[in-house]
Amino acid sequence: MRAIDLNADLGETVAGVPTADDEAMFAVVSSASVACGGHAGDAASMRAAVARAARFGVAVGAHPSYPDPVDFGRAPRSPQPAQLRAEVAAQLAALAGAGADVRYVKPHGALYHAVTVDSAQAGAVAAAVADLAARVGRAVPVLGLGGEIARAAEAAGLPFVREAFLDRAYTADGGLLSRGVAGAVLHDPDAVAERAVRLVRERVVVAVDGALVASDAVSLCLHGDTPAAVAMAGAVRTALEAEGVVVRAPW
Repeated sequence: MRAIDLNADLGETVAGVPTADDEAMFAVVSSASVACGGHAGDAASMRAAVARAARFGVAVGAHPSYPDPVDFGRAPRSPQPAQLRAEVAAQLAALAGAGADVRYVKPHGALYHAVTVDSAQAGAVAAAVADLAARVGRAVPVLGLGGEIARAAEAAGLPFVREAFLDRAYTADGGLLSRGVAGAVLHDPDAVAERAVRLVRERVVVAVDGALVASDAVSLCLHGDTPAAVAMAGAVRTALEAEGVVVRAPW
């Protein structure tokens, strides 16, 4: 039976205010990438996310970012590798300290995009994850698009798991259309559900120019802070299960 992971970025509180309906999203997803204090989130929100994950049987992943709550971690930065490693390590430790059994790590926002192309930043993130893996005594996979972070994870002895985005527009080279461009974020639950089914069936996603982008994704991502997130997540899960696909975490 075919299986796929459905992950969402959750626990993203800003000044104590959630940016998503976490209760509804945790009921649908199989993995939650939890903000751990860089772009959003605090000790209380991390503890709440860990408790929800336990209640709904959802795997917890860490969602570290540049320490940038003002721009929600979406502004490019160029930190020194040692600084970035320390910043990511501190966020992973914060989530673990909130009681999380961290099953994977997925960078957020601008850091996510940086580590696909910047070997130094990718190496720093992988080193921080490897430190966590050494502490917990087991492999901690890195989740991402690929590129430099996949190579850095392999060099650090970490599993790399590829994901695909259900609610973001793709460019023909397999990248994501910049959020500043109209149409970069998808909002139609039916279209997003159709994309999910095609990704599982055919291993492709349609780019903005109509090109087919190959994808061997193991995990499918939705952003919890998009207005239609709950409707999209429900539509995706319903469509996948109608196809005989089991939604479950691979960690």
